[in-house]
Amino acid sequence: MGNSFGSLFKISTWGESHGGGVGVVIDGCPSMLPLDETDIQRDLDRRRPGQSKITTQRDETDSAEILSGVFEGKTLGTPIAILVRNEDARPDAYEHLKNTYRPSHADFTYDAKYGVRNWQGGGRSSARETIGRVAAGAVARKLLAESTDMEVLAWVSQIHEIRADVNTETVSFDDIESQITRCPDSEASEAMVSAITEAKKAGDSLGGTITCLIRGVPAGLGTPVFDRIEADLAKGMLSLPATKGFEIGSGFSSITMKGSEHNDGFEPGEHNPVTTSNNSGGVQGGITNGSEIIFRVAFKPTATISSPQETVNDENNPVTLEAKGRHDPCVLPRAVPMVEAMALLVITDHWLRDQSVRILDQ
Repeated sequence: MGNSFGSLFKISTWGESHGGGVGVVIDGCPSMLPLDETDIQRDLDRRRPGQSKITTQRDETDSAEILSGVFEGKTLGTPIAILVRNEDARPDAYEHLKNTYRPSHADFTYDAKYGVRNWQGGGRSSARETIGRVAAGAVARKLLAESTDMEVLAWVSQIHEIRADVNTETVSFDDIESQITRCPDSEASEAMVSAITEAKKAGDSLGGTITCLIRGVPAGLGTPVFDRIEADLAKGMLSLPATKGFEIGSGFSSITMKGSEHNDGFEPGEHNPVTTSNNSGGVQGGITNGSEIIFRVAFKPTATISSPQETVNDENNPVTLEAKGRHDPCVLPRAVPMVEAMALLVITDHWLRDQSVRILDQ
């Protein structure tokens, strides 16, 4: 329960941080889609640990293996199983945490719910679980690229108090990937690297915000009332580890605006009406209006820090914890492909669902 996501394009992820491996089963991908491991590997490489000096140094290649659902380079329309083996697992490094509840981690809550927990790197609550999501998102990306004009891009827009200045009309994948922070503003990126490095030296961590943009979205995606497109995006984003906030379009800043300032007017477009502004973030009434979808996701500072922290053990006795192990001082750079993956899964699912809504008009 709780390990599956989606309606027609549905995924189920599995695995723990220091087990034999992690992965995903994708059900509902149409047949005849050209697909192999290289289509998946690019996004896994962007998510994997050890990719730069500001990420965890766990040494994993995160190589994807397609176990089912693909034959002679094309999808069969049957479930696609993808496996990534854990190659650099070090469960013994977490022995000192066996009986200790780490602050702001899921240790206590998993114990409270299940009566048992995997203390080796957090087990199922580890961000390593997101490998399955990113792999599935890569398949969704390939499907959208083959069938639509939609493009999903995400980037780091803020770390701690450092904010980037990014032109959403021109920002590109290459701009984002040119910086190890995945912030396309080079000046802000340099400041972010310094801030992350200083936090790591001090035994601390930093949080921030990721902005995601979906271009080429047709009008009409989304299903009121409970499957509004922004509701599904919010669920997908807030299901990611370390997320603490979601806003779309003008978001929380809309409360400082009047209706006359916030309303997105319409004007004639080439084929359909177009909006003169995009405070709605591309969604009105839970349905896309043909404008770009733009939203932001807030990530908290990494919970595992090396500075001493007061906590308790599983016998409810106070202890002082000095965490060890390999952890990101800031999750934002590696979270970019995770945000893209969840956006891709949501938009692909709704796009497939939309194919059968008005069958009599086709």
